[in-house]
Amino acid sequence: MGFQTKIQLIKRANSEQWYINLPSAIAQAMEFDRGEVVEWIIENKRKLVLKRIKELSTEKKKLQTEP
Repeated sequence: MGFQTKIQLIKRANSEQWYINLPSAIAQAMEFDRGEVVEWIIENKRKLVLKRIKELSTEKKKLQTEP
């Protein structure tokens, strides 16, 4: 299942900032933490990959695998 989102641009006098919002359902499913650092990887002009920098904690991994 995919989620669509719009890319936003904020232009200022001397700069511009691009934003992509992460839908709440995606953030919750991925169990992101507030302030967590991620890395963007450009695979090609049609695919941008968001990679988690640190591994999930052992507790989170355990909860994901329990029935």
